[in-house]
Amino acid sequence: MRTVALDLGGRKIAYSEAREGRIVERATVKGLRGLERYVGPNTPAARVVFEACREGWHMASVLEGWGHEPVMVDTTRSKVMGIGSHGRKTDRIDADTMALALEKGQIPVAHILSPQRQELRFQLSVRRGLVETRAQYVAMIRELVRARGGRVAGCPVENCVRKLEKTSLDEATRLMIAPLETLLRPLNEQIEEVERKLLQLCEQEPVIMRLMTAPGVALIVAAGFVSVIDEARRFRRAHEVESYLGLVPSEDTSVKRRLGSITKEGNSYLRALLIQAAWCILRQGEEANPLALWGHMVARRRGKRIAVVAVARRLAGILWALWRDGTVFEPARIGQASARGIKQHSQSLAVQAQELARAAKKTRRARNSMSVTVP
Repeated sequence: MRTVALDLGGRKIAYSEAREGRIVERATVKGLRGLERYVGPNTPAARVVFEACREGWHMASVLEGWGHEPVMVDTTRSKVMGIGSHGRKTDRIDADTMALALEKGQIPVAHILSPQRQELRFQLSVRRGLVETRAQYVAMIRELVRARGGRVAGCPVENCVRKLEKTSLDEATRLMIAPLETLLRPLNEQIEEVERKLLQLCEQEPVIMRLMTAPGVALIVAAGFVSVIDEARRFRRAHEVESYLGLVPSEDTSVKRRLGSITKEGNSYLRALLIQAAWCILRQGEEANPLALWGHMVARRRGKRIAVVAVARRLAGILWALWRDGTVFEPARIGQASARGIKQHSQSLAVQAQELARAAKKTRRARNSMSVTVP
């Protein structure tokens, strides 16, 4: 099988083929059409390596369709192959380096999401963009009204338009915020439409319902976790998942062991969702569940901010364990688990049915909130 590397650029693609420790062919092409000559459907089978990027998943799908084996490089570890060494980094050099590294078996491989999880990730990204835009518009409206001496009463962002209609504002202020208010109406409708699509995708993923049995975890958090992890079995233990999401402390042991802030590697959106879920858990009383009790104990010793990150890290490990073992969150069992990880416990069908019923209520609440038309 041939050994090929592609450096995917915005306008051009650098192609390199390695054989017996040396580069035997190079080319620079424009787009997939130009690439067909070298790794198209009518060419000999090849292992094709390329760096993870925006078009990486699409490229992997195209190469598989052409009969080749795609290999995506983990860009966080690409320097171990020699990319960028000696201050020399061009598309041609990068392609040569990857081709030779692939032939030697020195490629740090990145996981390629399954098509179903890719679609879930795309819809979550669309929702995130719309929600952040809406939050910016609402914040700007509130600031402009305050600057004019008025005030908009607190309310969920999706109800801001309705609240503005009931707020007494002078004509000049009303005219000033009118463009933003006009944009908010269709934005709410688009967010509802995306959330309907997300709900349909989540209903095809039974594991999401299991993850929603955990405290602080609703549809978006569970869907985000599934869309990033993709396969629970590709991790051996909970700490690997926590490290993959950037929730473990940075470490320097060159002189003596020093722990710093969390690494913040991996998917930043999922990390933010887990932090939000952790805040939700800490707002509950200590008697709510063992995770909340543990979080409050950490907060008393180290402060609330550190406790939130610790709960988010532990929650990530719990979600992974629930997925791996096919179980649901059971407070009595979680309370018996050690601080080093969540052990596998047998669960009765009655307990699973009870917890899944609670998770189903979260889904129904999400569906009912979408059915309410927001003006």
